[in-house]
Amino acid sequence: MRQRGRITALILIGLSLTLTAERVALAEATLNWQALEDEAVSLLSRYIQIDTTNPPGNEIKAARFFKEILDREGIEAKIIESAPGRGNLYARLRGNGTKKALVLLNHMDVVPADAKFWKEPPFSGVIKDGFIWGRGALDMKGPAIAELISLLALKRSQVSLKGDVIFLGVADEEAGGALGAGFLLEKHPELFDNVGLVLNEGGGIRLGNDGKVREYSVSVSEKTPLWLRLIARGNPGHGSTPGANLAVHKLVTALNRLTEHRPAIKVVPEVQKYYADIAHLQAPDRQKEFQDLRTALQNPDFAAEFTKDPRDNGSVRNTVAITGIKGSDKVNVIPAIATADIDVRLLPGEDPKLFIEELRKVIADESIKIDILLSFPPATSPPHPEAMRVIRELAAADGGAPVLSPLVRGFTDCHFFRERGIPCFGFLPLRSSSSGAGLVHGIDERISIESLKAGARAMYEISRKLVTDD
Repeated sequence: MRQRGRITALILIGLSLTLTAERVALAEATLNWQALEDEAVSLLSRYIQIDTTNPPGNEIKAARFFKEILDREGIEAKIIESAPGRGNLYARLRGNGTKKALVLLNHMDVVPADAKFWKEPPFSGVIKDGFIWGRGALDMKGPAIAELISLLALKRSQVSLKGDVIFLGVADEEAGGALGAGFLLEKHPELFDNVGLVLNEGGGIRLGNDGKVREYSVSVSEKTPLWLRLIARGNPGHGSTPGANLAVHKLVTALNRLTEHRPAIKVVPEVQKYYADIAHLQAPDRQKEFQDLRTALQNPDFAAEFTKDPRDNGSVRNTVAITGIKGSDKVNVIPAIATADIDVRLLPGEDPKLFIEELRKVIADESIKIDILLSFPPATSPPHPEAMRVIRELAAADGGAPVLSPLVRGFTDCHFFRERGIPCFGFLPLRSSSSGAGLVHGIDERISIESLKAGARAMYEISRKLVTDD
């Protein structure tokens, strides 16, 4: 009788899964994907035209753009201001609560763009030559529209959801996120009760130079930012009669020492594993080194060659970039104060205080003050086996591409969630090539229409599988 009961239970489970698949197929049959893809292109063009350059941000304009769309679709949405004009958009498509919620995270602010260097105006959203042009097309207004389309498709198809899907557009990511994700998690933690996973920027579908899929990149850890300001003080005066102890001269000396400094090479476990995973993609004479990068980098010749590539160098070192210098506002005035802004990126596990002490020794001038502008604690995502399974299934259907987890050299809002034990994966299924990497924060930023359309549909597939039984 027990055996018969087990067989009956298995039959019922199989029947339930079959019925679920049939319901999903029937619901999806109502979707017009060609219309949805065209809608994605139109929405992104409009979205880019909303100038959310940070500073000052003005993300409230983008939040209103999204809320108008969501209100029309009957999806509950609200705008949460963290400061005047700094809006965050929170929308929730509800399931029955038997699975944890999924957050589709994006940021609405963008970095500045100087129009005189662009082929197309950076806030035009022009559609040309198979691309949608404009600041934020890649970082991250394009991915946000792919997330939005997936949410709209879930609503329109009326698929039965077991978990909620939260569309979260946040402010201020480009300046650290204090008025965006950081604000929401600190002031409104209840909004994230029962959240099981956050999907965000930081990874995607990487193409090789031949245009074929090279890897599915899923970020679970990233370098942490340490933004510093060096402040030098000296004797002010007239530019015609320079004396001793000049602030600018002291600062330039300190910066010269920093540019000549090479932090020690360190291979953290995440990096060791990533390079071993891609060893088979290297030329035969380099495969052995990639299989054990930590040992290989002890060879000075290999280390010198390997670190010539800024991306590889940034994976095995703390990095220091001088990003801003300020002295006098007048050419004939010697200032009393000169400052320089420094963008430091630390490997996982590094202590910011110890690294600042390292820089003090390098500068070797106790009169120069070092202020901390921004510093985050290191955080790695907790595991989420179901999400990895879904991504691997997508990769398997996409020519069997490997699923890899590189260390992200930049930083994202994921760390706010990871610090609270919420899994946050840097993975949005949009295709990109190494040649397009320089467009992020760069000149002539643009996204291919093909990538946007395919990304929206893949985003829907991933979301649906994570919040249903399929």
